[in-house]
Amino acid sequence: MPLIRRLVVLSMLILAGLVPAKANPMLLVDMDSFEVLYAQEAGQPWHPASLTKMMTAYVAFEELSKGTVTLDTPVILSKHAVNQAPSRSGLQAGGSMTLQDALYVLIVKSANDVAMGIAETIGGSEAAFVAKMNDVASRMGLTASRFTNPHGLHDPQQVASARDLAILSLYIRQNFPQFMPIFGTESVRLGKAVFESNNELLEKFAGTTGMKTGYVCASGLNMVATVQRGGRNLLAVVLGASSARERNERAAELLLKGFSGAAQPNGQTILSLANSPTSMPVDMRPLICGKEAKTYAAAQQAAFPMGLKGQPTYLTDDVPSTPYVATNLGRIAVGVSLPRPRPPHQPRFPAPLAAAALEAAAQPASTSNVPFPRQRPASLR
Repeated sequence: MPLIRRLVVLSMLILAGLVPAKANPMLLVDMDSFEVLYAQEAGQPWHPASLTKMMTAYVAFEELSKGTVTLDTPVILSKHAVNQAPSRSGLQAGGSMTLQDALYVLIVKSANDVAMGIAETIGGSEAAFVAKMNDVASRMGLTASRFTNPHGLHDPQQVASARDLAILSLYIRQNFPQFMPIFGTESVRLGKAVFESNNELLEKFAGTTGMKTGYVCASGLNMVATVQRGGRNLLAVVLGASSARERNERAAELLLKGFSGAAQPNGQTILSLANSPTSMPVDMRPLICGKEAKTYAAAQQAAFPMGLKGQPTYLTDDVPSTPYVATNLGRIAVGVSLPRPRPPHQPRFPAPLAAAALEAAAQPASTSNVPFPRQRPASLR
């Protein structure tokens, strides 16, 4: 059946209620005023997938600000780190890079091994780092969020909401603006490998400044996108899309409605927007990766065909890329402590000796049993 005809049929079925088209969480926020311009299921707990890495980055930024690590601190990938499921950086156990480079690979490549490496470097262990993530979430008031790992690989207990993810994004922008360019980087080169961001808005939607995408079967395709146009700064969150096309196009549509004035403040700010912490997180696995996936994807295409072949698209701009080059520091033995600096010099004496004591110390020892050398006889000179 030709695509156009199939879409028409599916649209009729959707209207008749025979094929479900799902309304997933979406949110549009003015980043300067915190006003909510659009909200749909924004407080619904959801599996964040790799949007988790925004919290991983935030914890790293806090530790950098406290001086517990520096951007030059080596992040060494343990066996546990490299055994994480893809995506990965391609480094072997013992491979390393600076924390600065690791943060770029974390966000752009969304590398799970690097997320674990950062967690183990900063926290000493995954559990200790996750405790820091949840401490930050508590301090931010992210009442629908709970983290169990630093990368976002699926765990039924790892949840967030569109509202919470928006607040996290605003905290990154407010407290650590110097790191925002990481989220707007389109590609990272590490050795011979070039990693490209899955955020298509960075290449095709003018004014995009970041931030992150994520995907596991249980979450569908997620996105947080930030855009600056005409002196305004807007943030869009889209969760649970059926495809990258839908995720990108829906985010772009939200943003265009905000910039055009079609989406107006609804009287709430992002801080007053309520979560639904008693609700169970939605499991999208049957619709995204299960037997219902084809039917569901077709229904979503019929309900929102933007960007499909032969259909209009919001992603029409040609945006120059912003590449970054990371450096592989080579393999460092795992489990072997790095050389530590020598301890500071400890003087032999607790305080400087007085001049008289120095003079006394310079005098020869007792000579009662050892005669001083006598002058040689003249005949032996």
